[in-house]
Amino acid sequence: MRNVSRRAALRGLGALAAGTALAACTVTTSGNVTTITLNVAKITAYGQAGVNAAATIISLASGISALTPYLAAIEAAETALATALTAFSAAAGSSVTVSYDDTNWKTRVDSLLSDIESVSSTIAAAISGAGSSLSSTVKSDATTAANALATVVSLFEALLGSTSAARLGMTEAQALKALGVSR
Repeated sequence: MRNVSRRAALRGLGALAAGTALAACTVTTSGNVTTITLNVAKITAYGQAGVNAAATIISLASGISALTPYLAAIEAAETALATALTAFSAAAGSSVTVSYDDTNWKTRVDSLLSDIESVSSTIAAAISGAGSSLSSTVKSDATTAANALATVVSLFEALLGSTSAARLGMTEAQALKALGVSR
């Protein structure tokens, strides 16, 4: 019997998650033009995960003075993301897919990704900055939200082909569930 190392198992998990993310899109090439078609529901779910992660941290922060300095930044990042998500959803309407290669859609999708990354980095800074001032329960809940959002960011980047899904701490389904997003 062969023992599988933790590293090999995580690599396999990353490949599986990347495959799941890529199932949400199609890539076609005609000559020198490659077109990426994205699943609107998946993009919307990723955006909602970011909004929910910020809301989780904001709710955990009530009464915790160590997190107070970070609240304004988290709230601003959440507002920017919610605005971008609303604009994306309104523009997509009932569309099932959008073409990432279209300049307007690329701008909208890139804006969503950037705003999710901003929420993620702001949450990570808050957890790190608050350090040992957080109770073990709050730190655990905040870290779970941060890790779930980092997974979503990684999957989103892989979906767009900008990276491989390298930072996966959990599967897409686990990350979305941890952030209260049902699909």
